[in-house]
Parts: sequence; structure tokens; C-alpha cells
Amino acid sequence: MTDTASAESATLRRDDPDDVVARLEEDIIFGRLPPGARLTEDALMSRYGTSRHFVRQALVEAERRGIVRREKNVGATVRFYSAEEVRQIYEVREMLTRQAALMIPLPAPQGLIDELTALQRDYCAKADIRDLRGIHEANDAFHVTLFAACGNPYLVRSLQDYMNLTLPMRAKNLADCDGLAQSRRQHELMIELLKGRDSWALAQLCVDHMQFSKSDYLARIAGEKGR
Repeated sequence: MTDTASAESATLRRDDPDDVVARLEEDIIFGRLPPGARLTEDALMSRYGTSRHFVRQALVEAERRGIVRREKNVGATVRFYSAEEVRQIYEVREMLTRQAALMIPLPAPQGLIDELTALQRDYCAKADIRDLRGIHEANDAFHVTLFAACGNPYLVRSLQDYMNLTLPMRAKNLADCDGLAQSRRQHELMIELLKGRDSWALAQLCVDHMQFSKSDYLARIAGEKGR
């Protein structure tokens, strides 16, 4: 075995299947692999410098998360949602979001305000250096912490499921300068509303917060269809 082959083999043995999943997920949710793109094992092995075994594990996990579709005689493709599917998924997410926001006691405890402020600071720091993975993780941490304040863990779990389901639709928006700037402003306003007593304003803002990404994804798939 050559030195090069030995090094490649060692790299594969050290590789982490969770890391391969994370890199595949990142390429999908930030639009490097567009909806409908075929995901062949050989191409992914070359792309990530990993083994077939880890690629297969990554595809199984990505399918479980709803961002990859695997079909017999077709193989794996990046999950494509129709306009009707997008609207239906967001209808459910919006209902869950509104209910969770309405259930948050206001004014919120100072501890929650401080925790969200710290998470928002981290979110902005990741945004400033364009750390896309960090932006995505900090954004989700902010929202999960916010909605956990509703006091119903089953509702929060359902919300997380729909946050994951809409990941391919919304995460690319975090790489968009206008979308990211709007997201940051709305997070700040959410924190301010938590200090007051207007639950309906907070709930409406939380619902409005997801409209930019929904509209962007609908526009993107309309453009794909047009081509």
C-alpha cells in the first residue's frame, strides 16, 4: 500500500459518521445541493472523503430527518417539496408556534430574558463571521428556548419536529443577508415583547418571523418549475 493510500485509509477509519451527516445536511439546507439533486454514493464519497459505509449511514439519517428521499430504482435525491406541501407544513407549524407563544407567561422571568439575550448575542456573533452551521444551530437554540417557556414539553417537541421538517426551506434563508438581518431584528423585538404583557403581539411576530423563508422557498421552486 502506498503512503497516500495509507493516509486515505487512516482518514476513513478516523471519520465520524455524525460529521458526514452534518456536512451532508449543511450542503442541502444551505442550497449547495438543490432540491431534486441526485445523491450517488460515489459522488458523496468523493465530496466528503469518506467511506461508502459512512455515506450510507448519512443518507439513512438524512432521510429520517426529512431532507433526503430514497426510492427504489431511483436512489437518493434531495427532498423536493411541492408548493402545496410547503403551505400545508407551514400551516401546522404556524398553529403550533402561535399556541406556544400565547402560553408563555408575560412579563417573562428575567432568567429567560437573560438566556435569550445570551443566545441572541451568540447568534449575531456567528452571523458576523458568516458561520452558516453556527448560525443555524444558534437560531434553533434561540427558538427552542423561547418556546420551552410555554411549559408544555409535548407542544415543544411537536414544534421541533416541524422546525426540522422545514429545515431545507428555511435554513438557506440564514445565508441570505436580507433574511438574516430581518431575523436578527425580529429576535430582538421578541425579547422586548417578552418584557411586556402583549401575548398576541408576541405570537403574531413569531408567526410573521417564518414568512420570509416560506415565501423564498416557494419562489425558488416556482423558478425551478419555470426552467
